[in-house]
Amino acid sequence: MYENILLAVDLGHKEAEQRAIDTVVEYARAFGATIHVLNVVPDFGMALVGGFFPEGFEKRALARAHEELNAFVAAVIPAEIPHRTIVGHGGIYREILHWAQETKADLVVMSAHRPELEDYLLGPNAARVVRHARTSVLVVRPAPA
Repeated sequence: MYENILLAVDLGHKEAEQRAIDTVVEYARAFGATIHVLNVVPDFGMALVGGFFPEGFEKRALARAHEELNAFVAAVIPAEIPHRTIVGHGGIYREILHWAQETKADLVVMSAHRPELEDYLLGPNAARVVRHARTSVLVVRPAPA
């Protein structure tokens, strides 16, 4: 049923990703799917904003994200499950949609972190991915408290 699953993770909230990771691992085992684990490093948005950071900051941030994502995935995805890591750079929901197409994902999985009042139904990035994705999207909520 699923061959390629894109798992979008936020390395700033690793502990909140565990339920989505468990779900994706079970799906991959059940369907023999490959997991593509994506983390997105946001861009500055405007050149003016980038001027406030030291030269080479984005390049170092991307390198650090690759290292951190590889270490994270090695710790949480069993070695026998086919997987790869991807670090995107830009707008979060746009990068998720881009990589869903690039990886030919037939399922996108992402966590819904504990909502703030203003995005109580679904976070803004998750809502945009659900609205615009050309494939199925599974939003995994945290376990009830």
